[in-house]
Amino acid sequence: MLNRRKMLQAVATGTSAALGLSLVPQPLFASSDQGRTPKRVIFFLQNQGFDPATCVPKGMQHSGSLGNAKLPEPIQDLEPFKDRLHIINGLHGQHTSPSHSAFFGALGGYRGGDGVPPSAATIDYEISKALPQTLLPHLCIGMDSIENMTSKPTLATLSASGAGSPIFMYSNPNQLYQTLYGGISTGDIRRQHEARSNVFDQIEKLATAKGQTLPTAEQQRYSQYVNGFQDINGLRDRLATVSDHLRQFAPEVDERYTKPEFETDWHDALLDLGISALTSGITNTLTIGSGRGEIFGAWKGLGIDQQGHNLGHMKQPDNPIWIKIRQYNCRMLVKIMQSLENIPEGSGTMMDNTLIVYTSNNADSQHTNGANWPVMLLGNFDGAFKTGCFTQLDGKRPINALYTSLLRAAGVTCDRFNMTDKLATKFDSSTGPLKEVLA
Repeated sequence: MLNRRKMLQAVATGTSAALGLSLVPQPLFASSDQGRTPKRVIFFLQNQGFDPATCVPKGMQHSGSLGNAKLPEPIQDLEPFKDRLHIINGLHGQHTSPSHSAFFGALGGYRGGDGVPPSAATIDYEISKALPQTLLPHLCIGMDSIENMTSKPTLATLSASGAGSPIFMYSNPNQLYQTLYGGISTGDIRRQHEARSNVFDQIEKLATAKGQTLPTAEQQRYSQYVNGFQDINGLRDRLATVSDHLRQFAPEVDERYTKPEFETDWHDALLDLGISALTSGITNTLTIGSGRGEIFGAWKGLGIDQQGHNLGHMKQPDNPIWIKIRQYNCRMLVKIMQSLENIPEGSGTMMDNTLIVYTSNNADSQHTNGANWPVMLLGNFDGAFKTGCFTQLDGKRPINALYTSLLRAAGVTCDRFNMTDKLATKFDSSTGPLKEVLA
């Protein structure tokens, strides 16, 4: 299995991650996972909080069906998909210290904060391990302002493979495209891919030789970077074996990539690459960070001049700015669903075996204590989750309980996710998954 932690450590030092895609319903499993039912999970986190008034239908105070409910304006694009939607209100994340952002704690269910390293693996990474293993089980993409995405094309704030082991998200679609499709491209993209591949090969050989002369304590740390190059080079070779599969569906590089007018051009290109990674069968877990888990972000392409932290100080309900941002998110969700729905899989479609988890990296609002952490689920993950309904909880169960539910649905036996019994005594009124969400 590909070691994502080591691969992404190498990325952090100036290398690029390697992935792959296509739209053919052909899951490219690792050999040990042949014959397993393909499933996939998408995590979509919008920064600055998710006010429940922007997703809970007006007047709906108790759990019930969404059948006759009218969705609020910010999520109105999901109206045709109500039968696949589950809105959850009343989870909490007080133990994560979300405030401006819980950072790794949002998907980890533990204490986070600016500059605080991850204390354990996050739920997206754990899910990627539990699902049938593909060539690249986990892809993270991050959307921000053009300036931030250009100056920091990779950033780690949301996902982690373990304590002190962040996973980087990719924010420059040009770099991501070259990594994905460089081997089957022509012209400048192909030349850049070959040049980078040669450099990676030489660096791996040189680093392997030089590392042997280091003190023992340093060799262990140094070997992580050496292994990162080995993983990148190995994945490049594996992708070459499915080049015909990739060539059929490589997206066209247009001016959104090379001459973006707004940052949303790059957002849209990144989303297309993420969808392609899913529909190709090369990845099974996608994490999208709109705002990249921080307090920044820009959406000038939506006609919004304000950006960054200022957006977090604006009330979201009935705010035309936040309505535009949330509707933009929902259009992205719809695009994901429709793309997966268009591809047959088993007796249904890819969407039938998929779950989308939409929430924020800092609960309900900026400067929050995390007492309420709204979540929307889309899809039923091959019948594992209830849909077409609204669930109102009492605020006594943490987001960890939802993550336990995800793991249970993926076939992992567990009663708690990243929460000790001592911590649960204070922050969890029960144990095991949320019975309200599982079918």
